[in-house]
Amino acid sequence: MKMTAAQAMVEIMCKEGIRTAFGIPGAAINPVYKYMENAPVEHFTMRHEEACVHAADGYQRAKHEIALAICSAGPGATNFVTGLYTAFIDSMPVLCVVGQANTNQLKQEPFQCVDMPSIAKTVTKKAWCVMKAEDLPAIMNEAFFLMREGRPGPVLIEFPLDVQKAEFDFDIDSYVPREISVVTPDIEKIKQAVKMIGESKSPAIIMGGGCIISECTDQVVEFAEMLQIPVITTYQAKGGIPEGHPLNAGHVGIQVGQPIGNRVFLDSDLILGIGNRFSDRHTGDLKTYCEGRKFIHINIEPGQIGMVFAPDLSIVADAKLATEALIAESKSAGLKSINPDRAAELPALRAELARKTDYDCAPLMPHRVFHEINAAFDDETYFTAGCGITQIWGGQLQTINKARKYLPSGGAGTLGYEIPAAFGAKVANPDCNSVTVVGDFGLTFMGEEIAVASAFKKPLIVVVVNNAYLGLIRQNQKGYGFEYAVEMPYNQDGTIDYVKLGEAYGCVAERVFSPEELQAALVRAKASTVASGRCYLIDALCAKTQLCDMGDSIVNIKSWAPEE
Repeated sequence: MKMTAAQAMVEIMCKEGIRTAFGIPGAAINPVYKYMENAPVEHFTMRHEEACVHAADGYQRAKHEIALAICSAGPGATNFVTGLYTAFIDSMPVLCVVGQANTNQLKQEPFQCVDMPSIAKTVTKKAWCVMKAEDLPAIMNEAFFLMREGRPGPVLIEFPLDVQKAEFDFDIDSYVPREISVVTPDIEKIKQAVKMIGESKSPAIIMGGGCIISECTDQVVEFAEMLQIPVITTYQAKGGIPEGHPLNAGHVGIQVGQPIGNRVFLDSDLILGIGNRFSDRHTGDLKTYCEGRKFIHINIEPGQIGMVFAPDLSIVADAKLATEALIAESKSAGLKSINPDRAAELPALRAELARKTDYDCAPLMPHRVFHEINAAFDDETYFTAGCGITQIWGGQLQTINKARKYLPSGGAGTLGYEIPAAFGAKVANPDCNSVTVVGDFGLTFMGEEIAVASAFKKPLIVVVVNNAYLGLIRQNQKGYGFEYAVEMPYNQDGTIDYVKLGEAYGCVAERVFSPEELQAALVRAKASTVASGRCYLIDALCAKTQLCDMGDSIVNIKSWAPEE
């Protein structure tokens, strides 16, 4: 049957499982919007194109389901790039569709015409320009396959206006989504891994973000319990093992790392990394990180293994299949608890090394903000984090007990990700609280998307850690012996009023100064969002110059927290 390519795209998206779209219509993409109007796809009109991708990204992280980000051509399309990079580095599949000028104009520099596939090729698994209507089904088929296959990631399809309107023969019943191949582990290597673990005296497991993506956190914990091995989580895997689990050994790292994680890691002679990347802010100084221990690295992407350093054993496999194989082989080999005395000491060690958060001062210590957030919200709450000193405190201090509840921009560290991603998470699971903890500077990146959440009655709770500084940049500058262009006193002195900003975007908003005021505000926020459907913004005035614990090596983490 004859149909336009625009109609075919919408029908294919629906058949592939797209149920939610975050977009901004425009002249160069309106033929697609014509068919979206009556499609079984819930569409949310965003206020910035970058936010479309972040919202689809947050939706994917929360629901494990691909969403569509869609916009027009030119500057709208280029605004997708930061969102694409954020999703790409954190392995999040997002379908991105952008409009384009007519094909006969592409080399004439017409209005709002830019070569998006060339721009986006380094931050997508693949990017296409559909030059003929007949090519669309094959491109869409490959796009959905690539998003889901191996290490997941975003794709981009540029869709010229004349191609959208062109008719061709297409029957949706003839379209068949591609099956995803399963990356199974080499059993001989699994046996070798089990042998290495059995020969070690103090092994540790690193649970990476790939375990969240593969949905195997329970299996990793089962394996750890079977052999009584401490579990260290990367920042992307926060929540993969409950905070109070006896084998939870926290995070390792030079920024969002925790004292317990760094201590356990340094005391280990063998590291089993599952679905992780060994990124620089996790490892810090590589000599310190690697010296004195062996490494087994499991990753679905062959290029990730050996990228940072060569492990002693590499296993290319899906994290879930590899973990299940490790469990089966350990049982077959009769492997027992490796070091039960060490495991038994973990809870007490975790309590001993925990950072202090219950400061009573006003303005608030940032640590106290997270102390109150931990107390106020249940385990079903979604949290998003972007970048900066507030993100680092969140990684260090927030208590997260379930996978897919802490949704940070990890590899990119994107200011502006927080609010639209929180909106995406709220759309994915509207019955759960969706909270973003953001700095006063970070709030101004994509803060307009609060208005979207208000308009669609998908209320967010926004907690502003207002320290009137570019806090992390100031801390970095101190290392060079100077401070310049980082102070923002107007964010606290009333010149810039975040309460009025929140109210303008449809929030109930208030400013707090003390722990008691923050406690009460969080209670009001939870009740108000349920009762009114409106967002709630809390501007928490914090100590201006408080630094965060960090260092260049996991043996050299400087604590800046005041002693009390």
